Amino acid sequence: MSTQTLAHTIGNTPLVQMTRLPGIGNNRLFAKLEGNNPAGSVKDRPAYSMIYRAQERGQIKPGDTLIEATSGNTGIALAMAAAVLGYRMVLIMPAHMSAERRASMKAYGAEIIPVTQEQGMEGARDLAQQMAREGKGIVLDQFANPDNWRAHYEGTGPEIWRDTGGSITHFVSSMGTTGTIMGCSRFFKEQHPAPQIVGVQPDGESSIPGIRKWPEAYLPKIFERPRVDEVIEVSAAAAEATMRDMARIEGLFCGPSSGGAMWVALQLCKRLEGATIVSIACDRGDRYISTGVYPA
Repeated sequence: MSTQTLAHTIGNTPLVQMTRLPGIGNNRLFAKLEGNNPAGSVKDRPAYSMIYRAQERGQIKPGDTLIEATSGNTGIALAMAAAVLGYRMVLIMPAHMSAERRASMKAYGAEIIPVTQEQGMEGARDLAQQMAREGKGIVLDQFANPDNWRAHYEGTGPEIWRDTGGSITHFVSSMGTTGTIMGCSRFFKEQHPAPQIVGVQPDGESSIPGIRKWPEAYLPKIFERPRVDEVIEVSAAAAEATMRDMARIEGLFCGPSSGGAMWVALQLCKRLEGATIVSIACDRGDRYISTGVYPA
């Protein structure tokens, strides 16, 4: 009998076709179900990659304290990976993030240090670096760590290419740390220059969990603008409405960032004919119930 560790269950998530959402036309529209990862999001891939590869290089060893700023999914994934590999995990996050996210991190044994909503992710990132300078732990720094995008270059991108038979014409991904879009763009463009890489950002008025438009000083260092062919903005209202449509019409229960990416994919459908569009469904909807985005 062959055996697997939990780490072996990360990746190879389903790619499912949307068939009933209005406005698809004669295009083929797919969602990559990253909520099927063991800790429930696309961030399982880079979280395990960053810890495991740092350990391989001898930069960290089991028992060390790791520190990371997070808005939620990366923190949950890092807490899971730290538990698997034997590390103490300290997570710094804005206090207004959903109760489900905080509870999930604590369930995996992570310590949470809150910052205020006003300080936001920028303040969380600054505090993580300050703690590292004070010798309180090691910052993996998902925003500057190439092991973030490498997880998608080696996993997410090849899986999508395989499951579409290389027919993908458009890839749509929400942009936060930008690891997903950077890794997948690298892979797709190496296979063929034709696939268009479309990034999703919130509009100027919106706050959407998992999607960010960073101030210039806080742009992720792994982000390379030429690797994204187009950036389309989405409102929080449109992201949440599409998220609810995905559950009600397609049976796909996901979070607001997934809804935002799917809304952008549907905008592409309006101007395309015969395209094969893949959108990343970043996580599951159950970690947003307490926020009220799914009315009771």
